[in-house]
Amino acid sequence: MGAGHDTVAAELARRATARGLKPHVADILHLLPYGLGGGLRRSYQASVRHFPWAYAGVYGAFLRGGRGPRPSGVPLARLAADALTDLVERLDADAVVPVFHLAAQLTGHLRARGRLLVPSTVFLVDFAVHRQWLHPGNDRYLCLTDEAAAEVRRALGTPAVTTGPAVAPAFRAPAPGAAAWRKRFEQRARGRPAVLLSAGAWGAAHRADGTARLLWEAGYLPVVLCGRNARLRARVSRAPGVLALDWVDDMPGLLAAAYALVDNAAGQTAVQALAAGLPVIGYRPLPGHGVDGVRRMSGLGVSELAPDGAALLAALARLTEGGPERAKRVARGRSLFRADPMAHTTGP
Repeated sequence: MGAGHDTVAAELARRATARGLKPHVADILHLLPYGLGGGLRRSYQASVRHFPWAYAGVYGAFLRGGRGPRPSGVPLARLAADALTDLVERLDADAVVPVFHLAAQLTGHLRARGRLLVPSTVFLVDFAVHRQWLHPGNDRYLCLTDEAAAEVRRALGTPAVTTGPAVAPAFRAPAPGAAAWRKRFEQRARGRPAVLLSAGAWGAAHRADGTARLLWEAGYLPVVLCGRNARLRARVSRAPGVLALDWVDDMPGLLAAAYALVDNAAGQTAVQALAAGLPVIGYRPLPGHGVDGVRRMSGLGVSELAPDGAALLAALARLTEGGPERAKRVARGRSLFRADPMAHTTGP
């Protein structure tokens, strides 16, 4: 649905190619008939940007677990069944790897009914496992953490492997673009550590201008990642000292040049920061999966959740360059990256 799923799919495809395989990336929203996929994407984007309370309600009803009968994603996913099975047959595919929960519902449904004849290995991209990821028909799950893998096994009895996140190699290597970003930061505000504020590809953030103002007044350079939200960029640009960025192509260089990342979703920007050795602080998380994911990251010790502005500034102050707190956080974050998920996509 969001760009994070696309990023993961692209990285898995790159790894498959490196292994001599022939990947094909398909968006389940494009496989849905009657333009339903585009409508779903637009409504989700609008809700997380402008009506977060509405998305919180949808998340609570459809995704978060609970007692009694709960709505399933299978009826909607099933509308793409013929398109997916035709695609698998046409490509003569050996495996299917869902990286989005609606796709996982579809592949599980098709495997359980014998309509999908090749293994389905779900790469569960979230720290918090919500119920729409889970379908007993899938053959195995690849998870970011041991805790997530244990949840899958308890819920389904299905094999689950901890591989850690899948990010491009550039995030774990020296970043040539970091020097240019540091120069830009110095020209903007000499001597101030650059703190990134992530709003995701869609620019969904709550009171980002207020957070930027808080950081500037505390002696930091707020760098707001506005994604493709021109309105957000225009709004936060009015805050004192802020550097508001639209879509950034050189994320490895930017992360390598920054002091810390303030995150609100526990998504791909957060795991890219962990790979790059950049400390992550959760603050004002998005409702639904954002809240659950940020809390789960904090519980693992790979990030810190700041409940208010004072706690955010205190967390940043503890992350001094070369200090023990920063070193410990970086080591924990990098320990998540264990294995190549593509090594587990077709085996027993």
